[in-house]
Amino acid sequence: MSVKERVEELVQPILNGLGYELVEVTYQKQHDAMHLTIYIDTDKPGGVSLDDTELVANAIDKPLDELDPTAGEPFVLNVSSPGLDRPLKTERDYLKKIGTEIEVALYAPISGAKKHVGKLLSYENGVISLETKAGELKIETKCIAVAKPYITF
Repeated sequence: MSVKERVEELVQPILNGLGYELVEVTYQKQHDAMHLTIYIDTDKPGGVSLDDTELVANAIDKPLDELDPTAGEPFVLNVSSPGLDRPLKTERDYLKKIGTEIEVALYAPISGAKKHVGKLLSYENGVISLETKAGELKIETKCIAVAKPYITF
């Protein structure tokens, strides 16, 4: 089992108990050190705060030390929110974004294009319905390379 998988298995129930969603775990080299980053999300208005990340870091610190997922190798622990433009990966991600504008990049063209922007109307059984300027599109998520919120400034 990889470091990432071991950490996911450990922190998932801790985060659930605190009312947070585990979005992703990464373990990678950054600036001459290994970084273990736990990305969390919440349904609270305003999203994840600094207090939230501190609470989670404190809650998982001791269990991580006991697990020793890196077999004694040092690492830097980070707890973060995934950000406004994080890709949609799970069913929950899509369901939370219904009614909002998203940008979809496809592996192969659909309706003559590999990129579409539109309002996410629904998600059901691995298929999204997207309202674009050209009309409604049904797209299987397995055809999507990247889907993310469409942010305008």
